[in-house]
Amino acid sequence: KTILQVEVKTLSGKPVERASVGIIFVKGRSAAKFGKKVTTRWEMRTNMQGIAKFPAIPQGKVIVQVNAKGFQTFGQEFELNEEEKTIEVKLNPPQPQYSVHE
Repeated sequence: KTILQVEVKTLSGKPVERASVGIIFVKGRSAAKFGKKVTTRWEMRTNMQGIAKFPAIPQGKVIVQVNAKGFQTFGQEFELNEEEKTIEVKLNPPQPQYSVHE
């Protein structure tokens, strides 16, 4: 299992607090036990330092999704294969809204 920490920052390196961080478990290295409910999704919010700490997550492939007000949504796949991992996420400002009508 991996103890995962996700640090969410702006492009200039400021912490983003109260960002929603979701971890979706894609593929594990150990076979799932038949009939046993395996958690495949975790959701946390970042603290004032922009950090979300997750409990021990099974190792394997996960998708990290970050949503924060006023930023583009972040989504990327990561491989968890160590006991502790910190993933640093930099959020982009929202894309400008283009009008479709001329």
